[in-house]
Amino acid sequence: MSGHVQLDSRSTLTTTDRNQNITEVDALDKRQAYDPAEQYKMNHRRRGVALIFNHEHFYWQLMLPERRGTSADRSNLKRSLTDLGFEVRDFDNLRADDVLQKVHEASLDDHSDADCFVCVYLSHGENDHVYAYDGQIKIETITNMFRGDKCPSLVGKPKIFIIQACRGDKHDDPVIVQDTVDGREEAIVNETEVDAAGVYTLPAGADFLMCYSVAQGYFSHRETIKGSWYVQDLCEALRKHGSSSEFTELLTVVNRKVSHRKVDVCKDINAIGKKQIPCFASMLTKKLYFHPKSK
Repeated sequence: MSGHVQLDSRSTLTTTDRNQNITEVDALDKRQAYDPAEQYKMNHRRRGVALIFNHEHFYWQLMLPERRGTSADRSNLKRSLTDLGFEVRDFDNLRADDVLQKVHEASLDDHSDADCFVCVYLSHGENDHVYAYDGQIKIETITNMFRGDKCPSLVGKPKIFIIQACRGDKHDDPVIVQDTVDGREEAIVNETEVDAAGVYTLPAGADFLMCYSVAQGYFSHRETIKGSWYVQDLCEALRKHGSSSEFTELLTVVNRKVSHRKVDVCKDINAIGKKQIPCFASMLTKKLYFHPKSK
């Protein structure tokens, strides 16, 4: 039987700004030479839009606990992304229809003069869904709005999704961390809530980067004052190295930093010693740097 090769590919999509980040194809000429040091073009006029959806409170019928500390995550991320040059749009406790409306509006924006796009989702989640105030949203529903045929001005540009989401139905007894201040008897109490990971790692498409606070099957931790371990360490890495390090290498450092944390004291003995490991699924095709923009 003679060999038969069938290409599983889509036609090339033209970018609106004629940049060279054309990667919306599944099959490329094997004879093409690849430069391992090639970087995404990041010298557009704007860095781009960053959406932050922050969910602390939920409709009572969902029976989901409040996510204490998530406001610290929102503030840290807003500051870090603004410092990298993003136009940050943040939203608190939106209903599912309103979340999808904001995402849809962003997908219809003209991103021709932007480097990339970021979307952050802070909430509870399970399987392939995250929660809005009043119900679930499929993660794929959000990411699909930024595929090449739906958002042509982002073709060939990085599309980064950061998801801090967990179910919160296992090991939910708080860890009490007491730091004595100036030798007084009073203490600042920072409770660590230990949640079960429930969001699957989902691929999205070419030039997508999916960043998850925790790998499937592990536990996610959020401190009620300082915010989640993942966002704390991610923002610290962005502040120190965001404008100089390659982004996926920076995410690897964040993985290592979070993995070194552990629960030391907890009312639930089953939570003692629990650790967390984030993960990311990269469909990026070039190196990604957020070098400072020239004034």
